[in-house]
Amino acid sequence: MPRAEVGTPKYLANKMKSKGLQRLRWYCQVCEKQCRDENGFKMHASSESHLRQMLVVGENAGKHIADFSSTFQSEFVAMLSRRWGTKRVKANNVYQEYIADKNHLHMNSTRWVTLTEFIKHLGRSGIAHVDETEKGWFIAWIDRTPKALARQEASLKKERATMSDEARERLLIAEQIERAKAEEADKGEGSSKAGDTTPPVDEGLKRDEGEKVVLSFAMTKPAVSAPLKLNPLKAGANPLKRPNVFKQAAASSSSSGQASAGQKRKEAPLSAAERLIMEEQERKRRRMEREGGAS
Repeated sequence: MPRAEVGTPKYLANKMKSKGLQRLRWYCQVCEKQCRDENGFKMHASSESHLRQMLVVGENAGKHIADFSSTFQSEFVAMLSRRWGTKRVKANNVYQEYIADKNHLHMNSTRWVTLTEFIKHLGRSGIAHVDETEKGWFIAWIDRTPKALARQEASLKKERATMSDEARERLLIAEQIERAKAEEADKGEGSSKAGDTTPPVDEGLKRDEGEKVVLSFAMTKPAVSAPLKLNPLKAGANPLKRPNVFKQAAASSSSSGQASAGQKRKEAPLSAAERLIMEEQERKRRRMEREGGAS
């Protein structure tokens, strides 16, 4: 049956019937034709034009499906960014607004079977923030345009410039602590003793059973300094002249220091070489005494 000519009552009636959305299962994406019922879609599928288009698509079906998928994703994300920006919105509301256009690219021609799979794909690709609640899936677009990145960088610079030195130092210390924890986690330190999580307990001093504790209260005698002695008046000195007390004290301290040094030297044990030298001198002295007595 030929198509109705443009402007005829039949043509206007068909346009009125096809106004608005139709069933998705009766839409042919390859031919971009919407059928009103199952019989119409069956007739279209058996037509020569449809079979010719299917032969062209069948030669490289993967390429056509990839093209349809990329087109659907770009149009969906473009509408999401224009309409809601970076706000969090329900994914089904975005999809309903997208399919409101009658000439939109249908999802049954893409590699995603359901809207949930497509939303999960956006979340895995880092295009949007995705979360699931009791009310359904929610989505929020991530703005990665050069202007947005430049704006974020400018805000970070401004924040760092206005930050005080103390706050900046605290931030650097926190970053170093996090970096050290990450390095320890990478090295696997502490994983070998996963069960031993209790900190070590300070047990104090311990002694074996039966060991006696001996305390010594012996006290060493403190060194008694010699009394300060003043030199008597020299013969012929002026008795009216007062002696220099400080000079006499210095002389007595130096003499006592020399005496103590000599005493220490005497009390110090002799080495083997010094002992041999002294024995040799004693042997020579006795030999000389015997020779002198014999003469």
